[in-house]
Amino acid sequence: MTKVTVLGTGLMGAGMARSLARAGEQVTVWNRSPDKALPLADAGATVAEDPAAAVSGAEVVMTMLFDADAVEQVMTQALPAMRDDAVWIQSATVGLDGTARLARLADRNDIGFIDAPVLGTRQPAEQGKLIVLAAGPTSLRQRVTPVFDAIGARTVWVGEHPGHGHRLKLAANSWVLSVTGATAQGIALTRQLGLDPALFLEAISGGPLDCDYAQLKGNAMIVGDFAPAFTLGGAVKDSALIVQALQAAGCDDRLMKALNAQFEDGAQAGLGGEDMSAVVRVFS
Repeated sequence: MTKVTVLGTGLMGAGMARSLARAGEQVTVWNRSPDKALPLADAGATVAEDPAAAVSGAEVVMTMLFDADAVEQVMTQALPAMRDDAVWIQSATVGLDGTARLARLADRNDIGFIDAPVLGTRQPAEQGKLIVLAAGPTSLRQRVTPVFDAIGARTVWVGEHPGHGHRLKLAANSWVLSVTGATAQGIALTRQLGLDPALFLEAISGGPLDCDYAQLKGNAMIVGDFAPAFTLGGAVKDSALIVQALQAAGCDDRLMKALNAQFEDGAQAGLGGEDMSAVVRVFS
């Protein structure tokens, strides 16, 4: 049994905490909005009142907050209360600069740091079927393996340096966001041309252009089911981080800039808390 603290129990963090508890780990949770953490008590987690109390005694601390600023603010409170031998797993998508900043914060506090963003949305988080993209010292891997085994279907060790996990995460998310945007465009165009938009999904079904994700998001777009699994607000943030990474790498950023503008328009229309598939409304 590993003593694990999860800081941030939104769509992803709550599911990850449930998976950890189901695996028999000793779980403590904290969230800025207590109402999002309290239901986890029914799953066997201890709900802490503040970050410092949450991490006290924990062997592993996992952050799953919205962005780098939120993580830094919370961990500035938490780090002084952590055990000297504790490991910090940073799983929020915070970008390359954000990861470097948080790794320096861990170094200043002499705490082991693992850069471990995940691939997957709410349902895989709840089922323990995420894909963990991890980077960190080999000496820390055995200590975090039970945590990754509980939350994920598999772990991809990308490298030993913080930021390597995030590099792969941003590349993968560039594909996820592109598929979502392209599907929204296909659905909207089919509908606006006077056809049943389901015909678009039928046309690509089973062929080389098809994928489960396009079918999942496309059907949600058609019926207007935007219950959040990956919020549109999160898509705004992540697409902006991908633009920054593209620019830093010397890659053309025009496609991701266009997608970011589409997601931003959706957020400005009040859809930020909906699933990112709600971006289809921007096209119509």
